[in-house]
Amino acid sequence: MTQPVHFRQSLLIALLTGAQAVLPALVAVFSLYATIIAFGSQFDLRSSGIVVVAVVCLVLIQPPREVTAQLTSPRVSAVVDVLFRWFLILAVLLGIAYVTKSPLQYYPRRVFLTWAVSTPVVLIVATLAMHEFMRRFLMNAFEARIAIIAGYNSSSLELARRLKKNPGMRLEVAGFFDDRSTDRLGMESDAQLIGPLTDLGAYVKQHRTDVIFIALPIRHVKRVMNLLDDLRDTTASIYYVPDIFVFDLIQARSGEIQGIPVVAMCETPFYGYRGVTKRLTDIVLSVGILLLLLPLLAVVALMVKLTSPGPVIFKQRRYGLDGREIAVYKFRTMTVTEDGAQIRQASKTDSRLTRVGGILRRSSLDELPQLINVLQGRMSLVGPRPHAVAHNEEYRKLIKGYMVRHKVLPGITGLAQVNGCRGETSQLEEMEARVNYDLDYLRRWTPMLDIKIILMTVVKIFRDDKAY
Repeated sequence: MTQPVHFRQSLLIALLTGAQAVLPALVAVFSLYATIIAFGSQFDLRSSGIVVVAVVCLVLIQPPREVTAQLTSPRVSAVVDVLFRWFLILAVLLGIAYVTKSPLQYYPRRVFLTWAVSTPVVLIVATLAMHEFMRRFLMNAFEARIAIIAGYNSSSLELARRLKKNPGMRLEVAGFFDDRSTDRLGMESDAQLIGPLTDLGAYVKQHRTDVIFIALPIRHVKRVMNLLDDLRDTTASIYYVPDIFVFDLIQARSGEIQGIPVVAMCETPFYGYRGVTKRLTDIVLSVGILLLLLPLLAVVALMVKLTSPGPVIFKQRRYGLDGREIAVYKFRTMTVTEDGAQIRQASKTDSRLTRVGGILRRSSLDELPQLINVLQGRMSLVGPRPHAVAHNEEYRKLIKGYMVRHKVLPGITGLAQVNGCRGETSQLEEMEARVNYDLDYLRRWTPMLDIKIILMTVVKIFRDDKAY
């Protein structure tokens, strides 16, 4: 949604937006100065260099959102933005120190480390305080704009409800226009039908109307064009609201390609800085886990080798990003290494399990070699679990939207697994439930969701009776 639908441009908006942009830089400078004084140091040339880099980065690296979008976004989103920008600044400072061959000791170490840890806390508090101040101030400084909606359907009703729940948008919906009667529409008690579509133009001329949302189905193009003709001599802002609820959208968003507006209906959530964040997190955590568990990996490999004939690592073809085949690594837990057109899923009393295979599968230790897949860029720590190629070819014909889960890298763990959807899928409904969780993960991915899933996975390892 563009800025004019919320507030008219004004000097006040410009000043508040500017203050919001420079506030993090001012907080960072004050935090550094306070830290230096606390340690009894002097504000010298080295400290000035840190300040310059921090200020430039904090001012230039701004969230790609309008002021009103920031005001109505969840506070968690604002906190994530602050942390991302701060860690990026620290990376820039460390990168400068490395490129210029300056040892880290060149900076006052105690001052730098204390500043690096304490500043995000102060930034979060200041950002949330500024967020609340702007929300309250703007709500009192600007009169609410009046909106009407042409067309009553699930999309327009949801739009009206969200506007009502977010008073910071400063938009009040006066009612709906539709050619159907109230009884035929089955209107909700909180919705008001003003009249038929033919009366909309006359209503706008006689009543104050700032914004008009046209929410007619795409197939009614002729009616939309007639409405636009009737409204040409009004000053109201007009927006078209497609009935998106008739589609199962994945990461829907609008944009443009060489000036041509487009709407993404099914896309990966890992675009732009989101993809960079996801990949960096995968690399850092995978390296850390591998180094920490290296002795355990060696012990498991030795147990697999000594207790049954066959390779230590079992490789199986599975579908990865965009449905391309990849080789997924696991510690071998069975006496067979099936990777053909027919693969029987493991069951609780599977005779193919080796002596240590059951233990490895119940504890999920057999999945640890997939950390190598993560470092290779074939998998992620969190994402839809990859299935054998034979199973993919079977279920893609039976479950609608099954292949959409391959819009992202497969994961070692995922939303489906921490919600109990793991182990054997003897019924089609069990696989459908797993796929529904995978698609839900694509719809609402955030870095915090990944962290939550990883923590839940650790807990589930010790009390999951579906791992076998």
